[in-house]
Amino acid sequence: MKVRTSLALLGMALLLISCDKKSVFDEYKSVGNAWHKDSIVSFDLPEMDPSKKYNLFLNVRDNNDFPFDNLFLIVSMEQPNHKVKVDTLEYKMANPDGTLMGDGFTDVKESKLYYKENYSFSQKGTYKVHIQQALRETGKVPGVERLKGITEVGFRVETTE
Repeated sequence: MKVRTSLALLGMALLLISCDKKSVFDEYKSVGNAWHKDSIVSFDLPEMDPSKKYNLFLNVRDNNDFPFDNLFLIVSMEQPNHKVKVDTLEYKMANPDGTLMGDGFTDVKESKLYYKENYSFSQKGTYKVHIQQALRETGKVPGVERLKGITEVGFRVETTE
């Protein structure tokens, strides 16, 4: 019986690994119990093939403590020549009834958010990605100092082939 269970678990693990053939880079970092407005989550990407195209994603794990419908992020990508491209992005995180969007069976949801599609890393060398939350409450100028409900932030690179 133990052998049969072990083989089933091994088979499921192999199936999960084989389903993720497009992944080139996938990493998460914890932001603790609340994501501070001055906290920047950074990722050093491995060197990519300049002749290939990639899809880039921001991954967010959140829970029912997240009090907003949308998430605003400032994402900057630093190229090997130190030129930086900055994007301010908005993502819908909750359904009209207030339930969180994303995958997951518990109150923790994982959202895979498109950042760039068919992107070419045209320069050889290390690219760096920096992600910062930029939420503001309606009618208030200062940003939300401690954003509750976000537990981890990730970055993922997939081949388009």
